[in-house]
Amino acid sequence: MEATREHEPCRLGDRVTSDVRLCLLNNEGRSEFFYCHSSILTEKSKFFAEKLSSPVSTTCIEINCSKLDYDHHVKLLELLYSPCQSHLGFYGSVKSALGILQVAIAFHCEEITHSCIQYLEAIPWDDKEEEEIMEAASKLGPVTMPILARIQPVDFTVTKSVFVSAFRFATSTGGPCPPFGEELKSSAQEQIEFMLREDEDTPLITVDDEVKSVVKKGLSFMFSSFESKLSSLLNASDLASDTAEVDILQGLSDLDWMSNILPKMELMKDFVSTWAETSENILGIVEDQKLKSVMWGLKLKLIEVCGKVLEAVGYGNVILPAVFRVQILKLWLPYIRKMKPLLDLKSDEEASFPYKMDEDLCQSIEGAIVSFILALPSNDQADILADWMKAEQAKFPDLTEAFEVWCYRTKSAKRRLTEAVDEGDNAPISL
Repeated sequence: MEATREHEPCRLGDRVTSDVRLCLLNNEGRSEFFYCHSSILTEKSKFFAEKLSSPVSTTCIEINCSKLDYDHHVKLLELLYSPCQSHLGFYGSVKSALGILQVAIAFHCEEITHSCIQYLEAIPWDDKEEEEIMEAASKLGPVTMPILARIQPVDFTVTKSVFVSAFRFATSTGGPCPPFGEELKSSAQEQIEFMLREDEDTPLITVDDEVKSVVKKGLSFMFSSFESKLSSLLNASDLASDTAEVDILQGLSDLDWMSNILPKMELMKDFVSTWAETSENILGIVEDQKLKSVMWGLKLKLIEVCGKVLEAVGYGNVILPAVFRVQILKLWLPYIRKMKPLLDLKSDEEASFPYKMDEDLCQSIEGAIVSFILALPSNDQADILADWMKAEQAKFPDLTEAFEVWCYRTKSAKRRLTEAVDEGDNAPISL
């Protein structure tokens, strides 16, 4: 019988074979004893090996633990008695593994520490668990670095590669989208905005010349694609088809998205310049008689995108020569002025008509145009204001402020000129 017992594996809590007792403070604040074996403790824990090899060691070891980590101490003892290959299936949760890891490190249990790290490194975490892991790792030191591999800063080259791939997908410049592409494309656009965002953190991506080159090519492709689809409308047999408008609106929405991210890369000037170059062709198609009573969504979206251009130039964020600024305004102001009452009329006639310039859009465009006009040479201001006052629909945009400033400036300029002439007449002639 004794010979048989010698070959049996040691079991935690076996009083008959135990030669060491561990005393833990349990959840209720009372001491609780665990019957252990010195052979197991010294083999798997350097802490216990040192304790038991001390000349003053006793057969009872007291372990100070709090109520919060009592269960983790008990689980550690159970793991000391379990085969190493079974450890990964024992932990069950991030919270449990993290608690056991902290105790294992304190007791220098290398096998258990390694399996805890392996477990935590491999399983998914939610946001709360990630915060707990990061907090614990900051206290436990370098041994926990493998756990944090998934949240370590990424090399710039890798980040740039991801950004470029995402941009190509977001702009459809990498080829046709797969069947699930629209959802992924939308996600790519959102993440590009996030990568470029400047908040309390630094942007995730540094925009260098290579990134700018890719973005410029994408912008050129998007404008070309949009113009091509728009031109095809004049040859389409069914202009009332929702499919045709949806496809073109998607291209215009992508350009609208580009107008939001390009300022963060200091490339808005490229957008404005290309918009100015293509405006005459775009308006020639949209104002064609074939599209007179259709494509209202497209016509409204054009105003929205144009509003971004007017704001960029009007508020001085994009610097262009006066001749180009005049060209943009003289092309788009008549279109906006004509389209606003048409959209209002359609909205009055059809209660369900969805395409109407809301108050925010109207105020935004009106403010941008006033600022835009006041930065032009005075003669160009006079031409634009004269056309505005001649128009049947002078209600929108309201350029009264621009007109008043122009009058004041003109009068002041004339006074300065008169004063300069008088001073010149009275000046002594010098040889």
